[in-house]
Amino acid sequence: MSRYRPPTVPGSKYITPEGAKRLRDELDQLWHEERPRVTQSVSEAAAQGDRSENAEYTYGKKRLHEIDRRVRFLRKRLEGMAIVDPQAALGRRDPNRISFGAWVQVENAIDGALRWYRLVGPDEFDMAENYISMDSPLGRTLLGKRLDDEVSVALPAGATTFTVVAVSYAIKPPECS
Repeated sequence: MSRYRPPTVPGSKYITPEGAKRLRDELDQLWHEERPRVTQSVSEAAAQGDRSENAEYTYGKKRLHEIDRRVRFLRKRLEGMAIVDPQAALGRRDPNRISFGAWVQVENAIDGALRWYRLVGPDEFDMAENYISMDSPLGRTLLGKRLDDEVSVALPAGATTFTVVAVSYAIKPPECS
């Protein structure tokens, strides 16, 4: 069995201002708080003598590698990001057309369930349960659609049809729960 992993396709380089702030805050916290604390504990563990049997030293070094890997990822990812503010661009776009950062309410054609989603970049879709990545099957299908359009999406459970019921570029629609 080979350890080769094919390179992953990088996600879209768009992010909302809130998502960019969250990534910058994580980077600052790792670099200015957690890394110095872990470095200090590794230094103290190394001063105790034999490092080969010192679990605190071994796990501290592993944690430093994890922190450094995440810091490199965040710096590289933030470097090429395009921060898009959906509210700022509202005057220049059709408010009924779905684009990045929009809150979209869809109705499931099978059971009539209504659900709100916000289309965001791949680095921030885990911020809240109603956020979906613009690179996901549903996100790709919804981009560019308009109010009252029907879309069919191939999901793991099978193809599902949705109807676009509402589009909003507010921070969070009041009826979204």
